[in-house]
Amino acid sequence: MCDPEITVAALIEQNGRFLLVEERIDGRLLLNQPAGHLEHDETLLAALVREVREESAWAFVPEQLLGVYLWQHPVTQRRFKRFAFTGTVHDHRPLQPLDAGIVSTCWLTPAEVRARSGHLRSPLVLRCIEDYLRGTTAALQPVGHYRRQDALAAPAIAL
Repeated sequence: MCDPEITVAALIEQNGRFLLVEERIDGRLLLNQPAGHLEHDETLLAALVREVREESAWAFVPEQLLGVYLWQHPVTQRRFKRFAFTGTVHDHRPLQPLDAGIVSTCWLTPAEVRARSGHLRSPLVLRCIEDYLRGTTAALQPVGHYRRQDALAAPAIAL
């Protein structure tokens, strides 16, 4: 079995609506939170801020950890470990081109997301909204990153 792919996702709520991106995947328009993959030597929070800007043209300020989710795509069998965070946005740049595949952004209520459940990128989209509404969040302090250069210098690492 292969290791899961690491992804980050931002759950952003304003006035009872959640920021979602519409993206074209295999010819279908699907909804997702602003999300993406971790790049080499990138921290979870740095990846999150970068992905939100690239996919929505908003600057994101992470505030809390929402949860860590493991999901396996039923068709491709690809496995994903999603680190979801809540936070706020500011500094919208409406003229900024969005990431490849992103068609638009929208602010939807939970009811509107449920009504479009057949058009979600994964079941984690709605699960994250429901967890947020239940108040399932934690502080950011436990979210750490040990840089490669620090790991190489640590005496406890056997090479």
